[in-house]
Amino acid sequence: MGKKKQPIYRIVAADARSPRDGRFIEEVGFYDPNKEPMMIKLKETKVIKWIKNGAQPTDTVRSLFKRYGLVYKLNLIKRGFDEGKITEEMQKFEAGKAEKAKREKERKARRAQNKKAKKQETKEEKKEA
Repeated sequence: MGKKKQPIYRIVAADARSPRDGRFIEEVGFYDPNKEPMMIKLKETKVIKWIKNGAQPTDTVRSLFKRYGLVYKLNLIKRGFDEGKITEEMQKFEAGKAEKAKREKERKARRAQNKKAKKQETKEEKKEA
């Protein structure tokens, strides 16, 4: 999916015997790595159904599920929490994710500023020499 040099990936449930880009059983979501932040859309009920039926996500898809919070949600379901508690925990997860993104943005800004200051210092040293 997507265009040349602008990929969009589908997340599918497929039989292990089918080829990589071949036939699949059901599409359960997609993600677009070109957006900032990366866009992940999942049909949670379908993903949970397939995981409960024994589907094994690839390493890349598992990392996407972690980012989305689905691995945490599956863990809560497996532990036997009720819907209210799961919703509450997922809200905490989303708040933590938003704060982490904010800290990351601030860190990137600091690094860019430090890099700019270092570049300025080297220019001044060259002028002095």
